[in-house]
Formats: sequence, C-alpha cells, structure tokens
Amino acid sequence: MIPADPGPGAPPALRPLLAAMLDALRALEAPSAPMPAAACLRAELPPAAAWPWRMILVRDLGVLAHSDGVRWIRHDTGQEI
Repeated sequence: MIPADPGPGAPPALRPLLAAMLDALRALEAPSAPMPAAACLRAELPPAAAWPWRMILVRDLGVLAHSDGVRWIRHDTGQEI
C-alpha cells in the first residue's frame, strides 16, 4: 500500500519530491490509461528469467512477446523467440 503523503518525519525540503514520487507510484499501481510497452530489438532481449510474466515489444520482429520466466514467447505464433 502506498502512503497518502510523505509523512511528518520527511524533511520539508524533500516533501515536494517525495509527494511527486508517491503520485507516480500510484499511477503505476492503478493506471488510468494504457501504458506503452517496453521495446527492444531481438538481439537485445533481456534474460526472460529476469522479467517473469512481463511483456515487451520486439521492434525488429514487429511482435509483442511475454516471458514465462524461462523464455520469451511470441504473441502472434506462441513460439519461443
């Protein structure tokens, strides 16, 4: 759960920055609109194990893919990349 505000112990000089960070976290937690997918080239795909259950746009293949925690899976064919 994200706190409502930075809290009474936050230094006054940091309160605006901390409040902005909390707002950004809230937007990630419950987006009000679609979010852009991360994108990379096939040769630059990160290890699937580092991104389990995440999606990525593979630009040079023109497809979305998801990680099952072991490999990247193309959404158009269901095949491993």
